[in-house]
Amino acid sequence: MATDLGFPLIFLLPTHLDADRLHELEEKIPSLTYDIQEAEVILGNISKRQRALFELRQRKLQTVPVEAATESQPPGPSRKRKRDEGSSDSDSSAYTEDGHRNGSAAWPIPQTLLKSLEVDIVRVVKLNWLTESLDQGRVLPLRDFVIYEGPFIEELKAIRTTRKLMGDQIGVRAYSTSIATLSAYPCNISSPQEVARLPGCGTKVAELWHEWKNAGRLHEASEAQADPKLSALRTFYDIWGVGDATARDFYKKGWRDLDDIVEHGWDDLSRVQQIGVKFYEELKLKITRVEVESIANTILKHARKFSPGYQMVIVGGYRRGKHNSGDVDVIISHPDECATLNFVEKLVVSLEKSGQITHTLTLSNHNSERGQRPLSWDGNQGRGGGFDTLDKALVVWQEPEMSDRGRTSSINSASQRPPHRRVDIIISPWKTVGCAVLGWSGDMTFQRDLRRYCKKQRDLKFDSSGIRSRLDGSWLDLEGNGKAPDMLTAEKRVFEGLGLDWF
Repeated sequence: MATDLGFPLIFLLPTHLDADRLHELEEKIPSLTYDIQEAEVILGNISKRQRALFELRQRKLQTVPVEAATESQPPGPSRKRKRDEGSSDSDSSAYTEDGHRNGSAAWPIPQTLLKSLEVDIVRVVKLNWLTESLDQGRVLPLRDFVIYEGPFIEELKAIRTTRKLMGDQIGVRAYSTSIATLSAYPCNISSPQEVARLPGCGTKVAELWHEWKNAGRLHEASEAQADPKLSALRTFYDIWGVGDATARDFYKKGWRDLDDIVEHGWDDLSRVQQIGVKFYEELKLKITRVEVESIANTILKHARKFSPGYQMVIVGGYRRGKHNSGDVDVIISHPDECATLNFVEKLVVSLEKSGQITHTLTLSNHNSERGQRPLSWDGNQGRGGGFDTLDKALVVWQEPEMSDRGRTSSINSASQRPPHRRVDIIISPWKTVGCAVLGWSGDMTFQRDLRRYCKKQRDLKFDSSGIRSRLDGSWLDLEGNGKAPDMLTAEKRVFEGLGLDWF
């Protein structure tokens, strides 16, 4: 029941709601308050920050910049402060024995920042936070539903992509750090000085924010969009299996579009790249959360034909809270480790026979070949040695038919068939499944920072197939203390073993 979910105090804005819909929603909210001053969450059928501010002013809810309040507010009764927040790394879902989602985790953001701000902040949240929470039977993390100013971060991402295409790896890392900080910052930014004080931002990003605030865009991003060379590089980079270095190589050969690749270099492409060119437009289409869940559920159903004990977590961008993903990444495991030995091939064959998998591009049994034993680490082996040797399949997926109304908008209009999708199926033994879930959930910046933390603070080496000591190379079992009951509990134990907070 909704009353058991633990919703915060919610004030419902009547804006853009007719009387019947308003009454219906009020009956569904178990913690409804009609006093906006006491509300912890303000729920509204709105999507713009300016509209949110207008609604707060109309109801005489005093709002002040969080930055100013945290620096100068004296002890005593606090004033309500509006929180505008990025929609990024927030949501996580696991599928367990009954096939339903189990557990939720807002993806890691700075704890000290939250602790200093959390008590006095009121969040203005999109209406679908409530409806999706009720549908899923749990209170979803707010970060993916809070109304915020995301265009600035999108402009920074565009510049980061440009730097990547140009081969500027230092610039890529710098922008990645800034983007991660801004995405996690739980406040409405009000000045360049506020940006400059954030970790990984500094004067440069503060100046960019000031430019964006005044012009609504960034000159560097707009200029890159119109550059013909960068346009060609982006086309190549968007091919599945082509990285930034390969994109530059294609350009150096005089190629400028996909036709040039087909005419002059087809035979030199890898099979993945050939599939990427063949289904270029389809594979660029984003995948909704509904479709990601549908594909994942199909994979889990096929796994449970072999044994009902298989569990699954959807990882990648989906778990970080993205509304739309570029591919689908799932991790399958089983408490009985005999069940995961050489299982990936059986699962792929089952999905091929049912027609969902149209192409199997990579099928790796490295973990099973060594008996699923966690690798020790030889510090003298080359960079990346032993990294992520889990069993996995890289496949192309196409639904035989579209039965789910939530996915019909993705149908390929030219053929009236569902588009091809990229899917990664990863099989992990239970003893290291927490590392697998953690390793496949975070973005590049998070993974980089996690590995750096393990190395500098713990003398450990982390990857998604386990944790090793840098002192003697031995594998460390951070997921012990008896078998974890589910995959998210295993992940929590990894966080605890590393001295980090999971939330």
